[in-house]
Amino acid sequence: MKTHKTLLLASVLLFVAGFLPAAEPFSVVVLPDTQNYAEKFPDTYLAQTQWIRDNVEKENIKFVMHLGDIVQHHNQSEEQWQVADRAHRLLDGVVPYSVLPGNHDLEYKDKVYSRETKFYNKYFGPQRFADCPWYGGHWGKTNDNNFCTFEAGGMKFLVISLEYAPRDEVLTWATGVAAAHPDHRVLAATHCYMRPAGRDSQTGGTLGNSGDGIWEKFVRRSPNVFLVTSGHVLGVGRQVSTNDAGLPVHETLVDYQGLPNGGNGWLRIMRFVPDENKIEIRAYSPLLNETMDSDGHTFTLDYNMTPQAALKKAG
Repeated sequence: MKTHKTLLLASVLLFVAGFLPAAEPFSVVVLPDTQNYAEKFPDTYLAQTQWIRDNVEKENIKFVMHLGDIVQHHNQSEEQWQVADRAHRLLDGVVPYSVLPGNHDLEYKDKVYSRETKFYNKYFGPQRFADCPWYGGHWGKTNDNNFCTFEAGGMKFLVISLEYAPRDEVLTWATGVAAAHPDHRVLAATHCYMRPAGRDSQTGGTLGNSGDGIWEKFVRRSPNVFLVTSGHVLGVGRQVSTNDAGLPVHETLVDYQGLPNGGNGWLRIMRFVPDENKIEIRAYSPLLNETMDSDGHTFTLDYNMTPQAALKKAG
């Protein structure tokens, strides 16, 4: 009798599973290094965010991540910040998005970067996001380091955005934020982490941590971090590393600032396909209305999006 009950239960579960709706694919858009657009090509910046706004439903865009270097010169003129402000206002109330300061968003004086981010926080400080339900919070009094949440495909996601060359105390904070959200899958963003040939080991110095430092002090220790993305260095790059929990972490670089016209408006679209456990990456330019199909710009990542995988991450 026990065997019959077990078989009956299994049959019911299989029957019900057959009627469960498939998890719908969704997208996360990445905006790398917009500094040239803010300085010289403002219409390109606006074209990027206008395209996102116009395609939120078509592409099922759930989140937008900026990778820093919003402007070219932090403190020479507010005009560049005003360009960025106008561009991102096209996203306000339409789709959640995150920002972080790159080195060009820091004060640069006597050939030395400081932690001064006065204009960044004037236009993209905590006050801008205070009424957004998806905005989780920030470290200290500024928005230099922050986190956001969103849900898609039946999953909970956490986006942690870190300053250029993050300090040790920031990485401790980030580790705590990830640990406080064990049921969330974490995407981490910072301005400099990867180079085309591998993880960055040069940036930081007295200011803070290189990509290697970020990996050692935050990423590898956080079992729910599955992807890290960065800009800063012209080009693209990717690798897969194994964290302390034995799980894969995708580490990626994307930066088009050295291409004609300040980057020609190229952005990255990460399309999550839960039923196939794939993340389809493609480069697209709203300015040119073109895709870049070569390897490094268009590729696929394996990523387990089953509920069992989430439970494993949570420990």
